[in-house]
Amino acid sequence: MATPLTDQEKRKQISIRGIVGVENVAELKKGFNRHLHFTLVKDRNVATPRDYYFALAHTVRDHLVGRWIRTQQFYYETDPKRVYYLSLEFYMGRALQNTMVNLGLQNACDEAIYQVSECVCLGLDMEDLEDMEEDAGLGNGGLGRLAACFLDSMATLGLAAYGYGIRYEYGIFNQRIKDGWQVEEADDWLRHGNPWEKARPEYMLPVHFYGRVEETEEGSKWVDTQVVLAMPFDTPIPGYMNNTVNTMRLWSARAPNDFNLRDFNVGDYIQAVLDRNLAENISRVLYPNDNFFEGKELRLKQEYFVVAATLQDVIRRFKTSKRNCSGPLSFDSFPDKVAIQLNDTHPAMAIPELMRIFVDIEKLDWDTAWDITKRTFAYTNHTVLPEALERWPVRLLETLLPRHLQIIYQINQIHLDHIVSLFPGDLDRMRKMSLVEEYGEKKVNMAHLCIVGSHAVNGVAEIHSNIIKTDVFRDFSELEPEKFQNKTNGITPRRWLLLCNPGLADLIAEAIGEEYVKDLMQLQKLNELVDDDAFIRDISKVKQDNKLKFAQYLEREYQVKINPASVFDVHVKRIHEYKRQLLNCLHVITMYNRIRAKPTAPFVPRTVIIGGKAAPGYHMAKMIIKLITSVADVINNDPIVGNKLKVIYLENYRVTLAEKVIPATDLSEQISTAGTEASGTGNMKFMLNGALTIGTLDGANVEMAEEAGQENLFIFGMTVEEVAAMDQEGYDAMQYYKSIPELKQVIDQIKSGFFSPKQPELFHDITNMLFNHDRFKVFADYESYVKCQEKVSALYEDPKKWTQMVIKNIAAAGKFSSDRTIAEYATQIWGVEPTDLKIPPPSEPREAIEETARALRKI
Repeated sequence: MATPLTDQEKRKQISIRGIVGVENVAELKKGFNRHLHFTLVKDRNVATPRDYYFALAHTVRDHLVGRWIRTQQFYYETDPKRVYYLSLEFYMGRALQNTMVNLGLQNACDEAIYQVSECVCLGLDMEDLEDMEEDAGLGNGGLGRLAACFLDSMATLGLAAYGYGIRYEYGIFNQRIKDGWQVEEADDWLRHGNPWEKARPEYMLPVHFYGRVEETEEGSKWVDTQVVLAMPFDTPIPGYMNNTVNTMRLWSARAPNDFNLRDFNVGDYIQAVLDRNLAENISRVLYPNDNFFEGKELRLKQEYFVVAATLQDVIRRFKTSKRNCSGPLSFDSFPDKVAIQLNDTHPAMAIPELMRIFVDIEKLDWDTAWDITKRTFAYTNHTVLPEALERWPVRLLETLLPRHLQIIYQINQIHLDHIVSLFPGDLDRMRKMSLVEEYGEKKVNMAHLCIVGSHAVNGVAEIHSNIIKTDVFRDFSELEPEKFQNKTNGITPRRWLLLCNPGLADLIAEAIGEEYVKDLMQLQKLNELVDDDAFIRDISKVKQDNKLKFAQYLEREYQVKINPASVFDVHVKRIHEYKRQLLNCLHVITMYNRIRAKPTAPFVPRTVIIGGKAAPGYHMAKMIIKLITSVADVINNDPIVGNKLKVIYLENYRVTLAEKVIPATDLSEQISTAGTEASGTGNMKFMLNGALTIGTLDGANVEMAEEAGQENLFIFGMTVEEVAAMDQEGYDAMQYYKSIPELKQVIDQIKSGFFSPKQPELFHDITNMLFNHDRFKVFADYESYVKCQEKVSALYEDPKKWTQMVIKNIAAAGKFSSDRTIAEYATQIWGVEPTDLKIPPPSEPREAIEETARALRKI
């Protein structure tokens, strides 16, 4: 029997995370000590753990800089078509470990920190240093995290791509659970500084608001505006092991220096200084209401701020490209050199803004400008929920962006004239397809603007794309069917396997080689090992190790002991009625009632883990959290239940916490009402990390079932067609309540105050909603869900069959790489080909400095 490896021997092993080279380690140690001394101005007597994190971050960044500069030089020399991904959210998480993984430095950094620590008895631990980094929580959930995965894949595929967004001073709020209630705290993620960003004040740009439109002989002029400056901060985005480093540019609002000069003259200097905050509030905080449109002026300012600054930057780069510098400038080639992807409708004002630039500033005629604009933009739709679709009041646009409203009206008039020519007299079609909604308060439908102003429109899963073509945007699809596409979402395997689950990543590499990291379809080779007892045993051990590690984390952070042999049943995502955390909660209470009714009966132990944030103004979502935590208090403290059932609410769910819980999960809950979840990406992360899925045929679950075989997922509930039929017939919640005894018992317990004895009526809002206006039909799927959960427990009692199903799911996860998604966007929408760019390898940091000095001497 082999002797177990010591921690240091494990650290020195060759793994998929990079070979530990002596020169690498020496260089990293030198850089670490240099940054501690010269950058942070500390010695080891006074340095804090955060200082050591910053020293390591700067050291790793040193290895990025040469690649970053070379990449941008390469783009200038070769002048490829550039892709601009516009998103109001980039949910990046932490950068240190991701950068080390993509550069192949993680094991070398581990060893360097170990040696530095051993040498001077610092007691440094890599995980502790990584935990000092704040999450860059610049997103609410799926949409922002998708944007982050896409940036990783665009760099890995060698695309000349840029992410553009806002550098929010405060990201998604930190969630605290106090007495079972969600309490929001500000996420001051920049308070210690951010070692990964580089301010670029030399590219600061003006953004205009308010004012009026003046008609002149030369055309329309937007005058008497208020100006806010957009200051760019660049973050490097490294591809995986390919020397490509792309850029994410985030804009921060700054007041101009000549603010309110008139106030100075009357002596009100202090007030003038304070008024600067009004301008700078634009980038102060991320709006937390994902999937609910509020229509606040500040939000519209944010949306226009990012597109106005970005388009100026895009046009500057186009004008100063090598090709345009050497010949006459023509915008005819603009769509051949620029592709702009709108991540949902939030950046939709880019369409009238580009038209304003072309017509008012560059003096192109309308038809030419509109042709260029349409060939430049493409639009991704992310939701079918009506409350999430953006509709901006005309009165607000008229005040804030008067010229843009004029342009929208003109776009709409031309659009409606076209519809009339095709469907004369069809007033209902005109009303449904107009960009401007006339009923009630006059509003501009931003999704309609995106569709009309783009050459391609896509959904994010097959089922979602079909719904937007046949239902939500049916009239537009009938008008231009060739415009509508599907691009099923994906996740980056670098963060969501190599980084978060190195044990599984290395095991897969041993079995099929390392190439799968950049070609995830190679996971299909694992199907050959489904009956291999040794591989089954190894997969099972990796999962058990991850579960033990997460159990220790829960005990440390939540002071609760859980049974590592239990089914880890995990439901983590934003709290929303359509995601049906309530259905999960009803099943938890059902299991509790069964245990209490028959305490000695066999029961497969479960640890139900639920986590996610509710939008601060979303009352029902907050009540759902309170119900779950109240149920957890009762169950976890009932001696009859013991270790058979535990319920944990994960506080402050975020990217870093996802990286901990996903590798430890046995059962992934993806239980939205069919037809409501656009795609989901959490489902893909769990699948890749060896969890089995219990879910409806909704979003990407449908394609997961196609890839793995429906028999290898736990599918339950109504289909989209059955939901639609029930909508036609009418949903009667009371019928289910009366006919299903276990459901009746659960609802009666909630209603009577069993879980809230001090406030018996606490959850009446929830029960009233379930009976009277539950759009998401929780009761209708309850019985099917409970029976499906019984199948889960039965299979879990057969570890070999369970693990074989796990292997089949991992083997089927290849389609859900964001590399595949981005390759499809590139070839089918953007008109670019993914390539392994031949960017020269960078110099080492010291050589790079000398190379720069030589270049400067030549100048």
